Amino acid sequence: MKRMHVLLALITTAVLLVSNAFSKDEAGENHDYRTFQTGGKITYGKIHDSYTADLTIYVAGNQFMAMEELIQDFQSKNPDIKKIYLETIPPGQILKNQILKQGTINGIETAKNPDLFASVNLGHLKKLKAKNIMNDYMIYTHNKLELMVAKGNPKKIKGPKDLARKDLVKSLPNPLTEGIFKFYGSQMLKDLGIYETVTHDKKCKGCWAVKGETYFTKRHHRETPYRIEHGQADVGIVWATEVRHAINDGRKLEGVEIQPPYNMGHKVGYAIGILKTGRNTYNATRYLSYLSTKNAQNIYEKYGFVKASCEDLKLKPIPTK
Repeated sequence: MKRMHVLLALITTAVLLVSNAFSKDEAGENHDYRTFQTGGKITYGKIHDSYTADLTIYVAGNQFMAMEELIQDFQSKNPDIKKIYLETIPPGQILKNQILKQGTINGIETAKNPDLFASVNLGHLKKLKAKNIMNDYMIYTHNKLELMVAKGNPKKIKGPKDLARKDLVKSLPNPLTEGIFKFYGSQMLKDLGIYETVTHDKKCKGCWAVKGETYFTKRHHRETPYRIEHGQADVGIVWATEVRHAINDGRKLEGVEIQPPYNMGHKVGYAIGILKTGRNTYNATRYLSYLSTKNAQNIYEKYGFVKASCEDLKLKPIPTK
């Protein structure tokens, strides 16, 4: 009997481990730390590669779906850059927990000095400018907000004003570390006059802002597709690119467009710059040049992003205000 209990405990533990890994993978977490090597090899979760790669890049997580094709195309044109370490997590987390102080991921310390840092908001780069860590930036692509719902739109959601409906369970990016909500989603709700109704003015992560109605994701807005698929939410604010990616992957999800100016398309610009503390400045410069090419811009467009203009792609001093 004792042996049977031990066996059952081991089976239960194994099931939980598989379930947790599946959940993390569905939310994209298992693909947030990637190392690309020439020849197309990709490894996952090798955090220490942030110290030894020929190029280390920390960028906003909502680009995760485009980065494999982008990095591999860049390496095919620059084969001497044999190893590239890439992180795709919310830029607020990167800035606060990995650049401005020594942070850890799964108990492993990450490099504080990536060669490149990118965010969906120039304000993050301004903080690096104030610390004398970064001088210049460029805008390399654009995006806009969209609502994500289950396939068939069973709750008949027509647009962002419906987020005030009490019968809907909302999954929203947390306002503490996720720029999509901190800078854009919250502003949309305020412009619509429903911010307090939807959030009760609460700011937290991995929590209910309004019990049973509005949930703030714990780590990443990529949790929202998983929550909708599994009946934990009816609707969420995501990037338009995430809706396209989900549909292309055959997931039982679809989008409800948000009309301008509420989709914030006129404000969302992805800003990137070279850190003065990085180890591979020359390689970082080459990557910035690559982002300005037709190939790079076409890859971003393929995944639903909006191409940057010639003016966007010019390096400029980071403003101090």
